[in-house]
Amino acid sequence: MLDPQPLLLTLQLAAHTTILLTIVGIPLAYWLAMGQSRIRYIVEVITSLPLVLPPTVLGFYLLLLFSPSSSVGGWLAAHFNVHLAFSYAGLVIGSMLFSLPFMVLPLTSAFRQLSPTLLDAARTLGKSESNILFRVILPNCRVGLISALILTFAHTVGEFGVVLMIGGNIPGQTQVASIALYHEVETLNYSVAHLYAAVLVGFSFVVLMALRLISGKTRHE
Repeated sequence: MLDPQPLLLTLQLAAHTTILLTIVGIPLAYWLAMGQSRIRYIVEVITSLPLVLPPTVLGFYLLLLFSPSSSVGGWLAAHFNVHLAFSYAGLVIGSMLFSLPFMVLPLTSAFRQLSPTLLDAARTLGKSESNILFRVILPNCRVGLISALILTFAHTVGEFGVVLMIGGNIPGQTQVASIALYHEVETLNYSVAHLYAAVLVGFSFVVLMALRLISGKTRHE
């Protein structure tokens, strides 16, 4: 029988990751698109690394970083009693890093496509940069923002390597749907594995349809 707990934990992780990446990703994408600093190209490359980096590599280094035997993990454990390895909080941080390009890159692309005259007009009216971002840029880039939110949420749902390395397979704490599927296959429980797989396939189909509808709406506007 299908255990709903991994599915609920997956949705919770995806929701938290998407919300936090929205807070972080919007100003980062704005800086990458509108900033003048030369280092923004390096930052953009670093942001894009998870697109080509094997997830197990990122998960491995995060596991070493979060370990109580490391300087960072040991400091967090000693001063704040925070243990990120094999914890839900560690999953959130790992998911944020691995899904970062799926939030930032669509937003950066949408910001760069805005007409410079629109931004110049807002600046001549004395609007602050933060006011321009939230009152002018984001409303005119709503399709890009929605796409970024959907992609980030969906990518988090489908994560496997990073969450396995950081969180392991602790039921009720770090066992998300992809890990539960892997566990059922390992134990040769294919009937339950089929159920988890079917749910994930159905979710992926819905996501792709949503992106297709958004893309079609953009072309007709």
